[in-house]
Amino acid sequence: KGMGGSMHIFSKEHGFYGGHGIVGAQIPVGAGIAFADKYFNTGGVTMTYFGDGAARQGSLHEAFNMAMLWKLPVVFIVENNGFSMGTSVKRSSAFKDHLGRRAEMYDMDWDRCAGHDIYAIRACLDSAMRRAREHQRPTLLEISTYRYFGFTVADANTKKYRTPDDIAWHREHRDPVDLWMQRLIQEGIAKEALHEQVRSAAKKEAGEAVRWACAQPAPEISDISRDVYWETDHGTPASRIGRHFFDDA
Repeated sequence: KGMGGSMHIFSKEHGFYGGHGIVGAQIPVGAGIAFADKYFNTGGVTMTYFGDGAARQGSLHEAFNMAMLWKLPVVFIVENNGFSMGTSVKRSSAFKDHLGRRAEMYDMDWDRCAGHDIYAIRACLDSAMRRAREHQRPTLLEISTYRYFGFTVADANTKKYRTPDDIAWHREHRDPVDLWMQRLIQEGIAKEALHEQVRSAAKKEAGEAVRWACAQPAPEISDISRDVYWETDHGTPASRIGRHFFDDA
């Protein structure tokens, strides 16, 4: 319904269990899903994503301990863009160089990957997923990356903690899409015209999505309390008790 924002997108059908409204709370959830895969012998591997800010949460250590103790098929991925909102990793983490070193405390395998290199990312993921499937060992991957804009609208003034020159340098030398297309062109797989065609199509699709969203009517005020409490869907005694328990009225 789009009421919860990007942190609450969820689709069990597609194996996508979303993020979490609490920073870092999805890390133990990922370990739990991996436990289910192991318990039911599905052969699945859980990919658990979080940022450098969430890497400092206590829930990470609990999840790492259980993942190693129970040998869960999970790959933990920390996307390290250097800043947790406006706070740099160097100002907030004892592990200033490699966040992946957190894995060493639990005898967990870890690796650091260049986020701007699609081929390097694929190689890292392939190794980690094979380790999870074939050896039932979790892995922590630290992917070094960068974001051009603020964390949210509240973080719009990024000049407070980085310079325009720094942003411009990363755009020119570390843009993953541009680097990928350059490699495809160099290897004769694609032509420059395809690059522009794909970029133009992406901008058009994004623009149409924004215009469609802006044209939609605002939700009714009465909807503000929907999807907050569990609602009765049948008249059994158990459901009535549940409704009574969760009903503020």
